[in-house]
Amino acid sequence: MEINFHIPDFTNHLYLNSILINSINQTPKYFHDGLRIASVFGSFGSCVWNGGRFLGGGQNLEAVKHITNVLNEKGIPLRFTFTNPLIEKKHLGDSYCNQILRIADNGMNEVIVMSPILEEYIRENYPNYKITSSTCKQIENMDGVKEELKKDYKYVVLDYNFNNKFDMLEQIDEADRSRCEILVNACCIPGCKRRGDHYRSIGQDQIKEWEHSKDMLSKKPFQPSEFHCEYMKQTIYDTVGYSTHVSPQAIFEKYLPMGFNNFKIEGRTVPDMNLLEAYIYYLVKPEYQNEVRLKMLLTLTGKHKYFV
Repeated sequence: MEINFHIPDFTNHLYLNSILINSINQTPKYFHDGLRIASVFGSFGSCVWNGGRFLGGGQNLEAVKHITNVLNEKGIPLRFTFTNPLIEKKHLGDSYCNQILRIADNGMNEVIVMSPILEEYIRENYPNYKITSSTCKQIENMDGVKEELKKDYKYVVLDYNFNNKFDMLEQIDEADRSRCEILVNACCIPGCKRRGDHYRSIGQDQIKEWEHSKDMLSKKPFQPSEFHCEYMKQTIYDTVGYSTHVSPQAIFEKYLPMGFNNFKIEGRTVPDMNLLEAYIYYLVKPEYQNEVRLKMLLTLTGKHKYFV
């Protein structure tokens, strides 16, 4: 069975991800058999529709075109994380977000959604985009998951609290399991009670930055709010003890035999070195991990050109 991984991020981690994709294509023996990078998810800076992680700073449209072409030419879709839960009708006409969707509107690229208002707008105005239902919806009961799978979504990203609860996952129809996406390395603690508040805080910051950018008199850069969460900067090895952590062994011994073959690695705003270690952990065969880590680090730091 093909193993699909959805990875972050096409702005913060473009070079790292290009190295990873090149290394899979050039030296497939290093990587698990059947492995495929199915998408790179994220957002361009200062999109008011963006959610999940705050991303400011903006991007000019030439950069949007370049990044879209870099990944699409490798056969990799971009998946826009347009999951701001606080979207209102006044935000739908934002020229920047709409220009991004027009640039990438080639039938290959995708959108992750949370807000019903934004989802309806994208479906009506950009029907070429495949739509994924976000884990930000926090659907924590199996009846809700089954209802979500009845809708016209390419994938439904399951709430991470279902991870390793195989008695519950077995309740999903076998035909739908290949449309479920498992977040394997969630940094949130199991059952985090502040998660929804955090998503809303991030969404509010994206809106405030959008409003700030329209204030022609303001010359100060926008400063997002300080939502303190001590778990946001954890590495893969800080989370292995969580009940929600999905190990590589579980992927091969449990999930794939059950028919689940889509896996998401989070890390949009962590340092490259942190995300690289997650890639080594999940994607590389154990006997090659040290070699691949070294070669990718040397390539990433410009000391050698192994995978360019």
